[in-house]
Amino acid sequence: MSDDERKPTAFAPIARDTAVHPGVAGLTVTDYEAARATFQWPGAPTGADGQTGFLNIANEALTRHAHGARPDHVALRALSDTRDTSTLSYGDLDDASDRFAKTLRAAGIGRGDVVFLMLSARPELHVCVFGALKVGAVVAPIFHGFGPEPVRQRVALGDGRVLVTTAATYRRKIIGMRRAFPRLEHVFLLDGEGPVPDPTVRLFEEALAEADSGPVMERTDRQSAALLHFTSGTTGVPKGVVHVHDAVRVHRWTAVSALDLHPDDTFWCTADPGWVTGTSYGVIAPLVVGCTTVVDDAALDAERWYRTIEEEAVTVWYTSPTALRMLMRAGPTAARQHDLRSLRLIASVGEPLNPDIVLWARRVLGLPVLDTWWQTETGGIMIASLPCLDVRPGSMGKPVPGIDAAILAPDPHAPDRVLEHDGEAVEAPSGQTGHLALRAGWPSMFRAYQGRPRRYAAAFVDDWYISGDLARVDDDGYYWFVGRVDDMIKSSGHLIGPFEVESALMEHPAVVDVGVIGTPDPIAGSVVKAFVTLADGYAPDDEMALGLIGFARTRLGAAIAPRRIEFDQHLPHTRSGKVLRRLLRQRDLGLPAGDVPTLEDP
Repeated sequence: MSDDERKPTAFAPIARDTAVHPGVAGLTVTDYEAARATFQWPGAPTGADGQTGFLNIANEALTRHAHGARPDHVALRALSDTRDTSTLSYGDLDDASDRFAKTLRAAGIGRGDVVFLMLSARPELHVCVFGALKVGAVVAPIFHGFGPEPVRQRVALGDGRVLVTTAATYRRKIIGMRRAFPRLEHVFLLDGEGPVPDPTVRLFEEALAEADSGPVMERTDRQSAALLHFTSGTTGVPKGVVHVHDAVRVHRWTAVSALDLHPDDTFWCTADPGWVTGTSYGVIAPLVVGCTTVVDDAALDAERWYRTIEEEAVTVWYTSPTALRMLMRAGPTAARQHDLRSLRLIASVGEPLNPDIVLWARRVLGLPVLDTWWQTETGGIMIASLPCLDVRPGSMGKPVPGIDAAILAPDPHAPDRVLEHDGEAVEAPSGQTGHLALRAGWPSMFRAYQGRPRRYAAAFVDDWYISGDLARVDDDGYYWFVGRVDDMIKSSGHLIGPFEVESALMEHPAVVDVGVIGTPDPIAGSVVKAFVTLADGYAPDDEMALGLIGFARTRLGAAIAPRRIEFDQHLPHTRSGKVLRRLLRQRDLGLPAGDVPTLEDP
C-alpha cells in the first residue's frame, strides 16, 4: 500500500439509485441535518395499532407482511454445508412460528417467561424467535459454541423455563447439569431422533408437526419485555440486558437510515445470533423492512463468503472488522475471482473500524466500509457513517437522527468518572477526549441489568447513559473512538487509547491484526505493549519488532508508540469480533484467564 492510499481521505456519500431503491415509507435519509431537525420517535411508523398501544416485534417483522401484500416474498435464503439453498417465504415463516407459539402455549409458556435459544444461524432460529415473541415470552439467545459453565451462568441468571438447542449440544453440554436449572421445564431438540426418554425433552420437528395451525399474537405493549441479551464478557462476568418490544422502532429506523435497507434488497449479516447484532440485525431488522435475508452458519472462509455474495446477489452486507481483516489477509486475488457488483453497501459492527480496512475495501471491493457504533445496552445502531454522509476513515460517523450523543468531560480527580457541576454532567470541548454518552429515552434503550438494579442505576449520570467508551467529536460533528475507559493506558503522565495505537500499526503492510495493552513498568508506571499478528511471508523476529516500533513512532510520536512488541498469530477475540485485551493483560501478567467463554478459539 502506498503512502497516498494510507491517507485518511474522506469519500463522497454512497451513491444510491432512487429509481431502483425508493426507500421505505419515506424513511431514507438524504439530508442529515434536516433529518436531525425534524425526526421524532413518536412519528416513526411501525405498523402497530397506536390507539390500543399494541406493539409486538413478531407482528412488525413477520405477521404484517405475511397477512399483507408480501406473503410470498422470500424472507430467508438458507445455505447448507454443501451450499444448497432453501427458502422460506414470509407466509411460510409466519405459519411455522405460529406452530411453535402454539407448542409453547400448550406447555404453559406465556408472557414474561424466558425462552433460551442456543442455536446457530438457521431458519429454525427465526421460527423460535418469533414463535416465542408471539406468546409474549422473552427471547434469550445464547452463543451455541459455549461450554457448560457459561451456559449454566446464563440460564440460571435468566431463570429460563424453555431451552431450544440441537440434540448434539444437549448431550455434550446440558444434560449433565439439568439439576442446576430447577425452572427449566421444557427442552426442544433439533436434529434429534426419537424416542426421547425424558418427558421434559421433545424433538422440535415433531412438536411443530403436532401443533395446530392458525395465527397467534399476544397483544404486548411497547414496554413489555421482549429480549434478554448477555454482554460478551470482555471485561468480566456477563450481565443480562433486558430490552422491550419498543426496540423494534430503532431496528426499523436504523436498518433504513444506517444500512439503507429496502424491501427489494438481499441482506447478509454475518454476526452469530448468540449476540445482540445477530438478533437485532440478523433476525429482526431486515424482516421488519421486508427484504430477503441470507442465513449461513458456516465459519469464515474467504472463498465461501465471496461466493455467497456473488451467487446470492447480496446487496447489503453487515460484518465485522475482524472478518474483513481476515479477507484482507486472503489477498485481493480471492475477491477479484468473483463478481461482487451486486454489493451496494458494506457496513461493520462489533469493534472499532481501522482506517486501513475502509481504504482496502474501497480499493478491492469497490466500496468503502461504513462504521456503526452501538452496544448490547443500546439495542440498536446509535452512531454511524450514514450513507448520506462523507466517509471519513477511522471515524464512527455521526449520531443517527433521533439519537442525542455527547462527549462528557472526565473528572480530573477520577478520570474514569464524568465531571459533574451542580448535579449536571459537563460536556467536553470540541476535540477533547471524554466519555461517550447518549441522552436517555430512545426506544431500544435497555431497561435493566437482570437482577442488578444498582449496576443499572450506575450506568446513568444526570440524563445520560454512560457507555464506558472514550471518544472525541471534531468540529464537523464526526465522532472518533479512543478506547474503553478500563482499557486506557497511563504512561509517564500520558493517557493513551489502545485503538489509536492499533490503527497506526495496522497501516504497516506486515500487520494483519493487533491488540494493545499497558504493561507494568517501574519508571513509567505502564508502557504500551502490542501483540501483533503478521501476514504470511514476514518473520516474527527482533528486526521486525524494531521496525514496527519505529513505524509507530513516525505516526504517533515516541510517547504514544509501543515500546514492546510480542508476536502472536492467534490473538483472542470474542465472537462479536472484539480483541480480548483483558485476556492479553492476564497473559502478560501470568494470571489465570478467568471467564473466557466468548473466545473464537476457546
